[in-house]
Amino acid sequence: MAPALPDGAVPWLHDFARWLGTWLYRPVFRIRIHGRERIPATGPVVLVANHSSFIEPQMLFGLVGRRAVFLVKAELGRGILGRLLRWLGQLHIRRGEPDRGPLMAAVQFLREGGLVGVFPEGRRGSGDVLQAERGAAWLVRTTGAVVLPVATRGTARPPGTGRRFRPEVDVLVGPPFALSVQRGRSGLVAGTEEIRTRLADLVREVDELRVRLQT
Repeated sequence: MAPALPDGAVPWLHDFARWLGTWLYRPVFRIRIHGRERIPATGPVVLVANHSSFIEPQMLFGLVGRRAVFLVKAELGRGILGRLLRWLGQLHIRRGEPDRGPLMAAVQFLREGGLVGVFPEGRRGSGDVLQAERGAAWLVRTTGAVVLPVATRGTARPPGTGRRFRPEVDVLVGPPFALSVQRGRSGLVAGTEEIRTRLADLVREVDELRVRLQT
């Protein structure tokens, strides 16, 4: 049985949007997915991914093949977009401060065997994962979920380049791993650094893979 979505979500709309996400960007990008078979079909999973454009969340939402709740920044909670995201079951969270409501909703979803997506960089950037926030490590410590790293490259146009015609986008799913996050602030810091390091390593791996595919 699929886990219950957070309060305010519309299940049929959530499932439709996931289906839409599987093909929405294919006319615009040449998408190559590597390691899709590594995505656990069941059980609690905290998916961590790099973030360089608005496209990654939508693409991953369709990629995972199961109901997924993503933590999105509170600024997206306003207006029509905010209502739509809530109907899809996404959780708006204030970055850089404890935000108990959305975090506890994510915990409940994980405890029912769901998948929660987190962009630990906290905001769009280079996607190199040079820093990370502690939400993912806290969720893992609280629920015992496994961590699934996913690296994406190619969605953002390189600085100084012109418009691109159907550029290649590579999505690399890393092996899921268990993470023991110790109690206290120091445990969260160490757990967060382990997640950041593994995700940054996966980003470098997908960069190397893109070079090999171009030669």
